[in-house]
Amino acid sequence: MSTETTASVSTHILDTSIGRPAEGVAISLAARAGSGAAWVALGGSATDADGRCKDLPALPEGTTHVRLDFETEEYFDKKQADAQQDAPANRDSGATGAFFPEVAITFAVVPGEHYHVPLLLNPFGYSVYRGS
Repeated sequence: MSTETTASVSTHILDTSIGRPAEGVAISLAARAGSGAAWVALGGSATDADGRCKDLPALPEGTTHVRLDFETEEYFDKKQADAQQDAPANRDSGATGAFFPEVAITFAVVPGEHYHVPLLLNPFGYSVYRGS
């Protein structure tokens, strides 16, 4: 919950290659207080059937930067195993799974604000933005 001394973070993932939420993607959250400070791992969670991660840890007071790490490789490996007909999409590169096995998003925060950071994901690219 956001207060005047902390910021809060939420996220969700949409797999744009199928136009559906990405379920079961592990996400970890880290924070730091100042650009020169060390990152502190706060914990993590995984996306639900709606692609949302509703139980990320709270940010400590004094947080100025946040990093979300999305473990995308396992998601795409499972997706490919579940739907063998999708395999030809990867044949041109000779790759299996995802080109980006993980996505790390780092952003600045200010106390009292909520930051919703959606990830639009496909096997060969991603986009991120500050949502509402």
